[in-house]
Amino acid sequence: MYTYIMQRTQIYLTEREAEELDRLARATGRTRSHLIREAIETQYLAGPAIHDAVDAIRSTAGAWSGREETGEAYVDRVRRGDLVRKIGGAAGNPGDHDPGDPALRESGTS
Repeated sequence: MYTYIMQRTQIYLTEREAEELDRLARATGRTRSHLIREAIETQYLAGPAIHDAVDAIRSTAGAWSGREETGEAYVDRVRRGDLVRKIGGAAGNPGDHDPGDPALRESGTS
């Protein structure tokens, strides 16, 4: 018994589609309807709705505008912090260390 409301619909299948659907139904013990619902779920409903993705893109467009730091400078600054933490530097203060520091080069991590 289904615990959700179903809407009845009718579709036309080619002979090949119907034969394959029947073969899969026999092989899996599922009904044609169940296989069709699974296909719809997988193909059209599994990922985020396209309108949600478009809304997310539109809402973040221009998010970097108005900043003085470039994207490249930001990435370099963040990566430098990761490097310092990996070699045992001061965690949380990535800007306090110079990636050109000879100590970093001597550690073999530059």
